[in-house]
Amino acid sequence: MKEEVNLEYSVLISVYIKEKPEFLERALESIYNQTLKPREVILVKDGLLTEELETIISKEIRKFNESNIDFTCIQLEKNMGLGTALQTGLEKCDCDYIARMDSDDIAVSDRLEKQVNYIKNNSQVSVVGGYINEFVKEGKVIRTKTMPLNYEELYKYGKYRNPLNHMTVFFRKKDVLDAGGYKPMKGLEDYYLWSRMLAKGYKIGNIDQVLVNARLGNFANRRGGWEYFVTYCKLRKIQNKLGYTNIFELISGVIFTAMITLPPNNIRGCIYKILRKK
Repeated sequence: MKEEVNLEYSVLISVYIKEKPEFLERALESIYNQTLKPREVILVKDGLLTEELETIISKEIRKFNESNIDFTCIQLEKNMGLGTALQTGLEKCDCDYIARMDSDDIAVSDRLEKQVNYIKNNSQVSVVGGYINEFVKEGKVIRTKTMPLNYEELYKYGKYRNPLNHMTVFFRKKDVLDAGGYKPMKGLEDYYLWSRMLAKGYKIGNIDQVLVNARLGNFANRRGGWEYFVTYCKLRKIQNKLGYTNIFELISGVIFTAMITLPPNNIRGCIYKILRKK
């Protein structure tokens, strides 16, 4: 299959009331300054936003539109969660290719040019991600989160851990929709999607370069506790039901999940630091 020479893409972002305006501004600025600019930006307002966030969005709309980049906002009446917000935005994207962007991260200037070139040269790949630099204070990298690169490695990796850095992904809209698109699963919306795609035989890949500077919040605290463990176990059962994992891999996955979600916060933080180096 030959790719279009001038491949156009949409950028999909979701924002909610607790986001900091200055973080959203930096995220949108990094998209505006891409060496290969998008045709459109779809921003989903997941519930009502603060006046400060609305001011930033209005300013950015004018800037993007002046550069002939369509900027569309979709307003959800109430906060529905990331899965619902992204699926709503996904269905509104006009382009056949979509780049995900988080509302508090910063894309490197040639991120999308690299991903477009990758997709052009790898027609069998449905989703491509990349590495991230994690930071708390902008300009000071804490660590680089690398990922396996080829499909075979990622297929095995995905049985136990999320195979893609969500804020870096670039994908074919049709393939994601064919796999069912984004669905609610708090904290695991993207992993749920990749598991379904891998189970259906869709190919994924990663670029061995940093594509996004990712703002690191209190990650270990958010990604732990009994509720999160139960949600993760639900995903493990779905993976098995889809035929993506066998019973041994299901049990191993649950044990692994317990090890990274149930320990106290300080211990879990240390575990995440070790895992995110691998």
